[in-house]
Amino acid sequence: MNQPQNPGHVDPILAAGDEPMSNASGNAYFGDILETRLSRRTLLRGSLAAAVAGVMATQLPFGRALAAGPGVEAPSIGFKAIPVGTGDSVVVPEGYRVQAFIPWGTPISGDMPAFSLDASGENQAHQIGSHHDGMHYFAIDGSSRDGLLVLNHEYIEPRFLHAAAAGMPLDRNGFPQHEDGSRDADQVRKELNAHGVSVVRVRQGDDGQWQVVQDRLNRRVTGLTPMQLAGPVAGTEHVVTKYSPDGRMTRGTLNNCAHGVTPWNTYLAAEENWAGYFANEDAEIDRRQSRYGIETRAEGRYQWHRAQGGADEFVRFDATSRGAAPSEDYRNEPHAFGYMVEIDPFDPQSTPIKRTHLGRFAHEGVIFAPAVEGQPVVAYSGDDARFEYIYKFVSARPYEASNADGSLLDEGTLYVARFNDDGSGEWLALAPGQNGLTPENGFAELADILVNTRSAADHVGATKMDRPEWGAVDPATGQVYFTLTNNTRRSEEQVDAANPRAENHFGHIIRWQEDGTHAAERFAWDIFVLAGDTESGRDLAGEPLGQEAIFSSPDGLWIDPDRRVWIQSDISESVMNSGIHEVFGNNQMLVANPETGEIRRFLTGPIGQEITGVITTPDQRTMFVNVQHPGATTSAEAFAAGELVSHWPDGGNAIPRSATLVITREDGGIIGA
Repeated sequence: MNQPQNPGHVDPILAAGDEPMSNASGNAYFGDILETRLSRRTLLRGSLAAAVAGVMATQLPFGRALAAGPGVEAPSIGFKAIPVGTGDSVVVPEGYRVQAFIPWGTPISGDMPAFSLDASGENQAHQIGSHHDGMHYFAIDGSSRDGLLVLNHEYIEPRFLHAAAAGMPLDRNGFPQHEDGSRDADQVRKELNAHGVSVVRVRQGDDGQWQVVQDRLNRRVTGLTPMQLAGPVAGTEHVVTKYSPDGRMTRGTLNNCAHGVTPWNTYLAAEENWAGYFANEDAEIDRRQSRYGIETRAEGRYQWHRAQGGADEFVRFDATSRGAAPSEDYRNEPHAFGYMVEIDPFDPQSTPIKRTHLGRFAHEGVIFAPAVEGQPVVAYSGDDARFEYIYKFVSARPYEASNADGSLLDEGTLYVARFNDDGSGEWLALAPGQNGLTPENGFAELADILVNTRSAADHVGATKMDRPEWGAVDPATGQVYFTLTNNTRRSEEQVDAANPRAENHFGHIIRWQEDGTHAAERFAWDIFVLAGDTESGRDLAGEPLGQEAIFSSPDGLWIDPDRRVWIQSDISESVMNSGIHEVFGNNQMLVANPETGEIRRFLTGPIGQEITGVITTPDQRTMFVNVQHPGATTSAEAFAAGELVSHWPDGGNAIPRSATLVITREDGGIIGA
């Protein structure tokens, strides 16, 4: 029979599956490098908040350091801000309308199996996955009414996935399990197929409503899909497994958070908190796994390796050394995860490719600088864990639109950022022989550096950051923005103007300007906004945030063609609507002006969710936004009693389902203007 399984203690500030801190290096904290600047200031009016305001209003690296310059127009923000929301609905400004679209379980391919809690694992391979996240709209023939919507499915909540879970006291991490510790094989298959990426053709009808179109391009890429490894790690001893003795293939992609869109119009899905999926009972675990949070343990996040029947596709989640050599077991299986996965949405027969030269870590996503003919391709990525780093890849070969493809990402240089106390910064190369990355220091070759990206970044002295998440590039100025969502491990001794809160619950957004082209090795940086309430939050001018602008835990980020900065929040479901987070209500999306720093709340979501993923059609008159894990704040006891806190989007007594929002203006105008 099925038994409830609820994993052990989870850090209360982390969302389900977020990676625990694993950086034990002695590198400077982001706060440490600014301690000198803060010590020169007096605490105006005797409060830290006042000190922050005073410091931010001065020269680099605070406040208005990166002015756009003449000839660059600030975007208009033409809607009235909405209040904080706590209801089980989506609220948008007056004059806007919203449609809930493609919820988990929507059929898109095969025999178009209808949504049902009783749906099989094979059915799920033809349905929209769960926990919608990063997303992009690929126009067909330039159309703003007909295109491919490609979206990530970060993880799952098994209790909402299986009919067999009904009545069990399961929390958001729990899953059905047999008395002997084994799992039902089809339940595991369904969970794997609910992960990954969906590619679905969508079209706007004459009535303004969007619909799924049955099309040959529709497909699912899941935790079971065969994938190619490319770049310096492919074919090395690091990724030899029983499935791929030559180290050139693997199966599946997991925990796909944010994304990226290449200059040659393909999609990149990030592999973020993948490490928790693996068990490993070896007494000693080397840095290729330990530096990513894998420790000696018999259990994985969902116990997939214990699926009944012992199928190879499930056993691989046990990374214990059980054979005489790596080609006889899956000790190296975790080394095939932690990359950006390239998917060609217009070729349903293509094999997804993991681009290993972009680094191996908890990728939140990747953002490309505008491609320039004859210059290198440049891409930025954040490692979403406490005290981890921000990276940049610069291709070896120049971009040529006529023949550009993913191979540009297989040769180049990966850099990691160091933020200096004077508002300058530098990119440190993670390359053989540079910055101490030598065989004598434990880095034998490029593949060794990339498989151990975090350890290499530790060694070169990169700056520890507060959970780097999404990035965005201003299309007019080239300034790069990154969200730093929170870091509750910051101590009192590390409080300073850039990180003004011990136990940083609220996060901030940093931005920088490269010194010349995006391939430069130096940059200047400042703080765009300190998230928080009306007392602790600070805008670009160092002024307190107004009620229309308060938010916590910035995560999703996108800058539209008119330069509006769209900010999405991800307050963990473990603290949402309680304690110091109660004032923020449900997770939300706001819009900021990059020149004035003005921020207005645009959208609030239903109960227990994260707002994530945002893109518009080319004409900017339709916006797509994702709502992930509504109802996640339902307690184990309430779930067992059938008392769910959310029934969005279907209402009534329905189980909550992640879904995409389609937002339009009633007058047909540009979103946000």
